[in-house]
Amino acid sequence: MKYFVIALVIIIVILILWFIATYNGFISLRNKSEEAFSTMDVYLVKRYDLIPNLVETVKGYAKHESETLEGVIKARNSAVSATTQADKIESENQFAGALSRLFALSESYPELKANTNFLDLQSQLQSIENEIANSRKYYNGVVKQFNTKCETIPSNFVASICGFEKLPLFVVTELAQRENVKVQF
Repeated sequence: MKYFVIALVIIIVILILWFIATYNGFISLRNKSEEAFSTMDVYLVKRYDLIPNLVETVKGYAKHESETLEGVIKARNSAVSATTQADKIESENQFAGALSRLFALSESYPELKANTNFLDLQSQLQSIENEIANSRKYYNGVVKQFNTKCETIPSNFVASICGFEKLPLFVVTELAQRENVKVQF
């Protein structure tokens, strides 16, 4: 009986330690995903701040294309005002589509494509787009680890007990993939 109690206490201690380690693993991954999203958000904000300058440059050459330009600004404002991760992801995909329409518009104006301000803005935007893509990859990698841990046995028991739920991946929609932002020189 004495060995049974000792074995039971050891098993309980091991289970408690496993639970604590698993819980701490969830917290670590959740914090990494928040940090990754925050980093990506910094680059998105940089891009949002760059867009009004780009639109103003294009306005001088494409005055009659106001619908496209207004659509870009509207999509930008929607993306800036999104509050949740899911809303930011959705509005970012809409914004990417509007931005691609802006660059398609710029293709129609050769004198715009030669404008040094426009070329500089395009270059800055391309650099920011690369940073966003890298940040998105890192964020999605961390989220994948978190979601896998939420769904695999035995850690899924800790996830359900403690209320950890799958996080959204930052996936570019099919529309945005077809209408990639093209920066051409």
